[in-house]
Amino acid sequence: MRNPRRFSIVASVTILGLALAGKIHAGPPFVTDDPEPVDYQHWEFYVASADAKLGGDWSGTAPHFELNYGVVPNVQLHLIAPLAYDVPPGGKSHYGYGDTELGAKIRFLQETNFLPEAAIFPLFEVPTGSAGDNLGNGHLQVFLPVWLQKDWGSWTVYGGGGYGINSFSGNGDWGFVGGVLQKQVLSNVAIGAEIYHQTVLETDFPNKGTAFNVGTVIDFSEHQHLLLSAGRSIVGPVDFQCYIAWQFTFDNSLFHFWNNLHH
Repeated sequence: MRNPRRFSIVASVTILGLALAGKIHAGPPFVTDDPEPVDYQHWEFYVASADAKLGGDWSGTAPHFELNYGVVPNVQLHLIAPLAYDVPPGGKSHYGYGDTELGAKIRFLQETNFLPEAAIFPLFEVPTGSAGDNLGNGHLQVFLPVWLQKDWGSWTVYGGGGYGINSFSGNGDWGFVGGVLQKQVLSNVAIGAEIYHQTVLETDFPNKGTAFNVGTVIDFSEHQHLLLSAGRSIVGPVDFQCYIAWQFTFDNSLFHFWNNLHH
């Protein structure tokens, strides 16, 4: 495992409205993900918040919890359980449980001198949040991406794209493409920037456009990491978007140690 996934930076958050409740999430802390799964029998746990401002409306997660586990070599199971909020400029604010995200990252190609590593990462957004309170989509969504990555010394480039499916005919399907350039500037600090584009997600919501984020990952120890990012639309409705998370990384030996203490 990279330490910690060396830089899968910005957003357990949304695709284009980063953190708008009920939208598909991606890899912390960037919207664009990388193809590297968590190592076999290793865990990642995040306590995070993702926020976005669109036309005076603030919405996001405060907080959401993300859990990733390397269930077998080259396969990572994924869960996000969010507490979502929506604060419109002139209406009633809402706070509650949002849509639950489930997925599995499956790496099918290892990086070589000439080829990038590659993975698929199907995500399912389960409509557990209230659509009437703008805390969820109200219908199942599926996102089917392919992610690629190549390293050159301290530099890494990763990205890809995918197709999103709405189960409700009133909402449109969408496409997404994005890329990240990042550099390990210190042994415990990585910085990077991304740009991404999404076609329309919902026919009644203006979230088509192109956006950017800049972000960093700071490793305080082998097991504890701080992830930050911020950005906005270049062409589109997002005035501001940000992500912050505290990440814990560990393996199954932690559970064995805990069990031994209690026996």
